[in-house]
Amino acid sequence: MSQKNSNVAIRIPKILQKQLNNKKIGKIYKNFEKNLNLDKNFAVAVSGGPDSLALAVLAKIYAFKKRLVSKFLIVDHQIRKESSEEAKLTRKKLSSVGINSEILIWKGKKPTKNLQSIARKKRYELLIANCNKSKIENILLGHHEDDVLENFFIRILRGSGLKGLISFDKEARIDQINLLRPLLDQKKDDLIFIAKHVFNFYVKDPSNENELFQRVKVRKLIDELQNNGLDKKKFLNTIKNLKYSDKAIKFYVSKNLKENTHYSSKENNYTINIDFFKQPHEIVFRSLTFIVNVIGGKYYSPRGKKIDMIINKINNEELSKVTLGGCIIEMQHETVIISKEY
Repeated sequence: MSQKNSNVAIRIPKILQKQLNNKKIGKIYKNFEKNLNLDKNFAVAVSGGPDSLALAVLAKIYAFKKRLVSKFLIVDHQIRKESSEEAKLTRKKLSSVGINSEILIWKGKKPTKNLQSIARKKRYELLIANCNKSKIENILLGHHEDDVLENFFIRILRGSGLKGLISFDKEARIDQINLLRPLLDQKKDDLIFIAKHVFNFYVKDPSNENELFQRVKVRKLIDELQNNGLDKKKFLNTIKNLKYSDKAIKFYVSKNLKENTHYSSKENNYTINIDFFKQPHEIVFRSLTFIVNVIGGKYYSPRGKKIDMIINKINNEELSKVTLGGCIIEMQHETVIISKEY
């Protein structure tokens, strides 16, 4: 809910106004404000890295200017022994410029495999649970230009399709919460500048140098490609063009869902007619994934291979009944029924 009052003058605290008066930070803020364009309360995910610290400063200024309630949440995964101390230090640094923050702790035994992936999932769970409690529907994330490139290469290595390759969007939605990334066109060096200028501090996570993690390998690969002439701007422009193609596909996915499915709110299920599966494969794939996500209510989408397998079975009239992503999918004559698995 907006906290605006047009009769009250905007008063940004002196300590933040001082940062905004810096020519470089002022320019970055103008771009940030344009990209965010939000008039509702929000939370900010802060890790202690330079990107999230810069985001915190920009977001706090934005909240004052727009008269919005803002929360700043630090997730302590407690994977490294230093993490709790780093979280407290980050909270202290934020407090030094008038930003109050809360530390969320991942308690319990930590996994030995897929650590980064599971930690990322747990981070979102903690953030979303806190926002639901506070009735906040928007979370700001500090992903920036370099993350767009890294994500693209990681998805190539996974064999992702078009949707996966351009999956880093300015807006996403998980569990009724909007994930907003207003820094996607900001360079990491600019965010480091803000963190150093404002706090003279940021956390250096040693896992960012550990080549056992795929993201670190990809980061170093990109650096090597840049040293050998990779034009980052042209590459980002390629991703931008791919997003135009993705937009066209989304149009036909929406059309397929509208014309060839029926949702029953009473039964909480989808009835799908046979024409649904006569569309191009990518349209069918995305349409079916969307329905499974809606009915199943799971955090992540099912694996693409499993969706493909079900589509093939339906096309070959081999499907009777199967469960996937918290859903029951069954074929009845020439229709497919997707309902919640209880």
